[in-house]
Amino acid sequence: MKSKPYFHQWFSGTLLIILIFISSCSRNHDNADAYGNFEADEVIVSAQSQGILLNLDVLEGDTVKKDQVIGKVDTTTPYIRHNQLLAQQTVINARLNNLEAQLNVQEEQRINLVREVNRMEKLLEEKAATPQQYDEISGKLKVLDSQTEAIRSQRNIILGEQAVLNAQLDEARNLLDKCIITSPLTGTILEKYAETGELVTPGKALFKVANISEMELKVFVSGAQLPAIALGDTVIIMIDSRDDTLQTMQGSVSWISSQVEFTPKIIQTREERINMVYAVKLRVKNDGRLKIGMPGEVKFSNR
Repeated sequence: MKSKPYFHQWFSGTLLIILIFISSCSRNHDNADAYGNFEADEVIVSAQSQGILLNLDVLEGDTVKKDQVIGKVDTTTPYIRHNQLLAQQTVINARLNNLEAQLNVQEEQRINLVREVNRMEKLLEEKAATPQQYDEISGKLKVLDSQTEAIRSQRNIILGEQAVLNAQLDEARNLLDKCIITSPLTGTILEKYAETGELVTPGKALFKVANISEMELKVFVSGAQLPAIALGDTVIIMIDSRDDTLQTMQGSVSWISSQVEFTPKIIQTREERINMVYAVKLRVKNDGRLKIGMPGEVKFSNR
């Protein structure tokens, strides 16, 4: 009867060893070739104009589309400037129209004077007119040509003013456009830095957005591993799960660094003696399980 406690201790110890062995096997049958963290291309959108933020209709976690309007900065000042320039444009157009009308009148008068000069030349040849009469009509034509040239000069000056004004109008419209806040890409709002009613200035961060439908696992491999890796290769991505096992996902090699670098201190590999590695990025579709910064492992397919 005294042997029962010893048998119980022996059985418990043996069972614990078996469980540890099974757990170890479940974790090690998929030994990883490299380790890293998941990344996404994050974009911080900043204000491009100064004014009160009238609205910013997004929350962290919201999905937005490329070029979707999600906010607006007060447009009062640039709108007033734009209207002032439009009024100046109306005045300039009226001046140009007036000069064009004067040039048309000048052209008609010149046609008539040229006809008179030609007629006077014939009369002079026939001695039916005096040189004084010819000089008088020729002088009128020269004066008219001088006046026409002066009007053309005025028109050129106004055309120059109009070009400057058009550039100012383009700038004013650009400022109005910059008051409209849009998303530069289709993705998810990661962080929001401003709220309605705040005074924003150019360069102030408003929100951060990233496309997390596809993410990249950046890992580091040794030179010995590199020959077995090629762009487009299918790989097995592994991430942790609640029950201390690994979940697997399929990915592909999207980028391989062409330069060697020192092993980052945050990366722990099986070959800790290696201090020179190559960075590799693996693209994987995100079904919702992946988060930015999450650790991951990869097993490369045998080539």
